[in-house]
Amino acid sequence: MTPSAATPAYRRLSVEERRSQLLAAALNLFAHRAPEDVSLDDVAEAAGVSRPLVYRYFPGGKQQLYEAALRSAAEELQLCFDEPREGPLLPRLSRALDRYLSFVDEHDTGFSALLQGGSVVETSRTTAIVDGVRRAAAEHIYSHLGVAEPGPRLRMTVRTWITAVEAASLIWLDEDKQPPVEELRAWLVEQFMAVLAVTAARDPQTAAVVGALGEDGRD
Repeated sequence: MTPSAATPAYRRLSVEERRSQLLAAALNLFAHRAPEDVSLDDVAEAAGVSRPLVYRYFPGGKQQLYEAALRSAAEELQLCFDEPREGPLLPRLSRALDRYLSFVDEHDTGFSALLQGGSVVETSRTTAIVDGVRRAAAEHIYSHLGVAEPGPRLRMTVRTWITAVEAASLIWLDEDKQPPVEELRAWLVEQFMAVLAVTAARDPQTAAVVGALGEDGRD
């Protein structure tokens, strides 16, 4: 075998491939260290490239890279809530949570970086990125509930539950992914039904939603 045959051919990455590589390296670093403790040299070293190359893709420096990394994680996470509006609600919610928790399980660094974005190196843009995921999730849930114009009590209930899902997911990671993911998902679905029932006692719109869910369960 000749030396040239033994050496793998070098393949230049496309623009999108290189950008994805840099974002993946940045997400991993931002998830484990505060953004102010991560330098562009760190990102370059993690990606196996030079610092000038990082600047070529992100001329705005670390802040631009940080925001792009958050946006990448947010876009992927939002896809978890895209569930067809067919069949009873609870199985639909369970399937959406299965995808959400699978993302948390398989991309825990990106998930952690996303949620930390609302409090670390906070700007109006990073706050908007994080809040955009929560709002998208809420809009999906309103649609699944069959409510075009949710009132303040129903909005508060849904958005509070979404916050609880986020917190439970982070705690689950801290607890070495215990309890088993199937148990966590079932508990979160039950919690959603419980908070809806509490709100239904005070809000006619939510009471109608709970009544419709009861009819679904009898079908």
